[in-house]
This record gives sequence, structure tokens and C-alpha cells, in this order.
Amino acid sequence: MDQSPLIEIGLPVALAIIMVGIGLSLTRSDFEVQARSPWATIVGLVGQLVLVPLVGIGVALLFDLTPLLALGVVLVAASPGGATSNLITYLARGNVALSIILTAIASVAVILTLPLWFDVGARVIPGAAEFEVSVPLAQTFGLLLGVILIPVVLGMILRARRPALADRIERFVGLVGLVVLVLLIVGIVLGERDRIVDLIVSVGPAVIVLNLALIAVGGLAAWVCRLGRAEQIAIAVEMGIKNTTLTMLIAFTVIGIEEVGLAAAVYSIVMYVTTFGLVYGGRRLMRTAT
Repeated sequence: MDQSPLIEIGLPVALAIIMVGIGLSLTRSDFEVQARSPWATIVGLVGQLVLVPLVGIGVALLFDLTPLLALGVVLVAASPGGATSNLITYLARGNVALSIILTAIASVAVILTLPLWFDVGARVIPGAAEFEVSVPLAQTFGLLLGVILIPVVLGMILRARRPALADRIERFVGLVGLVVLVLLIVGIVLGERDRIVDLIVSVGPAVIVLNLALIAVGGLAAWVCRLGRAEQIAIAVEMGIKNTTLTMLIAFTVIGIEEVGLAAAVYSIVMYVTTFGLVYGGRRLMRTAT
């Protein structure tokens, strides 16, 4: 894909705005509450940073994908939860504070873990080594520092000093992310229009299985660790709803191969479809708990 202004400028700016929104939703009390009872946070982070990438590699190996499409599946799994997960957790009656904390911490942690897991995927996926595709640690660290960590901190500072303004700004953040995501998917379809159907047919089943598996693994892990139902919902949502905007930013600007980013584009569509099931299932689960 040609490096259009949308990708070179629009995508990093949009992601930074989304991460400011996450910062706007965080207060010091959120961290204090989780610090007093950290078990749910620990379970969620281990699941997000260890279990989820392992599931992604397993799915990539299970399906007969081209090496680049398989690496795209791994890249999706290695990415953190998205800001949308906080809204979906709220609608599903899950623990919103836990969801926000997991999104924020995982988004910072993947600055280091994402390149490492991608490198593992490139080593174990048959044929991937021939393409010499990698996610350079230094370049990725610098990029994500600018579009994730700094915006989150700025959002938290604004929330602490100007809470009324923070409330007004936060309402528009999700819309910005959704618009950019739609434009990116449209751009991919146009750029690969000659073979888009074949590519989607190739990666679609793997992406669907990945999404459903991550949701199931998240809920099961939380249940096995004896967390409450609200926490089970939050962790299941956090693992299944990914920051595909970040995934495509890495695929297009760091790796520079559109086929690697295709899994993220298809995953974006799939996860918004399964969102309805998450919300319905979460609400039903919480009703049976009362």
C-alpha cells in the first residue's frame, strides 16, 4: 500500500487522540482501588500479555495461511485491548474500572512485548523467515512512546486539572477512532481490490476463530482464578476487543507490508459483530448473579 497521508499522518494522530481519551477516563483513584485488590488486574494482564499471543500463534499455525497473513494474525493477538473495550464492558455490565486499567497498562506494556511476540511468531510460522519480516524494537518503542504513553499521561493530567473539559473532550474520542478505522478498511479494500475477496476468504476463518477463542479464554481464565462475574466480563471483553488501529499502524508504518495488516482489518469487522453477543451474554450473566 502506498504511504498515503492517511497512513503517514492521520493514523498516528488518530491513535494518539484515542489514547488521550483513555487517559481522560483514568483517575488516581482507579489505580488506588486496583492496588488494594490487584488479583483481577494481575490475571487480566497475564492473560493479555501472555495467553492471548500464545493463542494467536496457535491459531496462525492451525490454519493454512500464507506466512504474511499468519504473521498478521499474530500481530493482532500481540496488540493490547482497544478503547472500545471500556464502552463494551460498561454495556455488558462488567467492571469498567478494571477494563480501563487493563487497557492503559497493557497499551504501555506492549511497547516491549509486541515486538517480542511478533519475533516468536516469525520464528515458528513455516516460511515466515524467508520474508525477513520483523518489528524493530527501538523503532517500535519510539513510535508507541509518542502515540500511546505520552497521550495517556496528557489525558490523565487534563482529567486531574480540568475535569469538566475532560468530560466534553472524551465524548468525541471514540468517534475519531471509528472514522479512521472505517477509512483504513476502505483504503485496504481499494488497494487490494483485485484480490481482496481471496484474501478475506483466506484469513476470515482464522480471524473469527481467534476472536471467539480470545473471548472464551479470557472468561475461562477469570473464572478459574475465582474472580467475580463483573471481572470475568471485563477480562473476556478486554482480550477479545483489540486495538486494531494500533495493529494497522505497526503493519503499515513499521513493517510496511499491507498483507500483514489485513488480518487486523478483518478482525475489526468481526469483533464489532461479536460485540452484540458479548453485551447480551454479559447482561444475562449479571442478571443471574442477582
